[in-house]
Amino acid sequence: MRWRHAGVAFPLSNDFQQAMSRLPLSLTIAVCVAALAWFVSLRQSALFLVGLGMGGILAGARFGFTTGWRQLIEQRDPAGVMAQISLLFVAAAISMPLLAMFPGDLMAALGPPSVSLLIGAFVFGAAMQIADGCGSGTLYKAGLGIPLNMAILPMFILGSFLGSAHLDRWLSLGATQPVGLVNEVGPLSAFALTCLGLVIVGALALAWSRRGGERRRWLDRRLIIAGAGLALLAALNLLIAGQPWGVVYGFGLWGAKIATAAGVFDPTTNAFWSQPGNFNALTQSAFLDVTTITNLGILAGALWISARKAPGAKPLTGKQWVIGLLAGFLLGYSSRLAFGCNVGAMVSGISTGSLHGWIWVAMAFCGSLIGVRLRRRFSF
Repeated sequence: MRWRHAGVAFPLSNDFQQAMSRLPLSLTIAVCVAALAWFVSLRQSALFLVGLGMGGILAGARFGFTTGWRQLIEQRDPAGVMAQISLLFVAAAISMPLLAMFPGDLMAALGPPSVSLLIGAFVFGAAMQIADGCGSGTLYKAGLGIPLNMAILPMFILGSFLGSAHLDRWLSLGATQPVGLVNEVGPLSAFALTCLGLVIVGALALAWSRRGGERRRWLDRRLIIAGAGLALLAALNLLIAGQPWGVVYGFGLWGAKIATAAGVFDPTTNAFWSQPGNFNALTQSAFLDVTTITNLGILAGALWISARKAPGAKPLTGKQWVIGLLAGFLLGYSSRLAFGCNVGAMVSGISTGSLHGWIWVAMAFCGSLIGVRLRRRFSF
């Protein structure tokens, strides 16, 4: 592109061209921030900015929870997993003291150890490898304009809604009370136990990466910085929203609202959606839901990144589309059974001291071992 002045053409820099291409989107995002502050609340506007930052980091650094696990399994590359460990360390170091300081105002991401957790986390681990994205991964890749993830998003929403509607049946198979380490042993001991767990996971990842004698770089500075940034934003989300960062609940809420509006679902007869908090979220504006707002922010942040450089995506066969969409549905359904995805169960669960977060990681990784094989079989 060239700019002409007095008949003379001057070349425009790529940075300037990129800035101009982002200008309409930047203005639209600014209007959304202002509209949320004016018509909804300052809190929701601030949470949208938090989500915007999350989406920008996820998309800009290509920080993928799914990809990190797959690279460790297939390529014995531990860099992505080590970045996730650093994220958990920073998030726990901030979140656990905050939970102890403000026990009545902030809540941990607690989930009950249960049969549904074991099955849901395992299925989710397998499905996320086939779909190439967890909850946050599906969001930011949809925001980047990747066709498969854009198509998976509504299937994820449908699955999450149906999973929530069936959750009571799954819990009847067996469940215990949630275990929160901060409440059980105090913030310092909870953080020490979390660090011990992270060290063990890191050691196992490094040992896995060195099988066969080949040594790989196990730290990626870009991913470490991105992980630290996500941890800070997750802690900020906890402070502003009063609850940890989540993704899946927002999807289920969107599906429940659509089903209720269409007259095909009665929330008053459902064990999950008739609960006061869930029913209230269902009856009020979606813009008042904290998870919805951060989800929209992640989409917007990734979309802003995509204005700089659209990612390429290889064409898929009809069979791959069917399998990918089925995996997307399973992502939604299983994540509700497992009380979260890589964000809600792993990041928020572990960083706020929930035992179910550690169970989720173990089962989801076992599922990923199978999911990676299935992904390779279907040539994704």
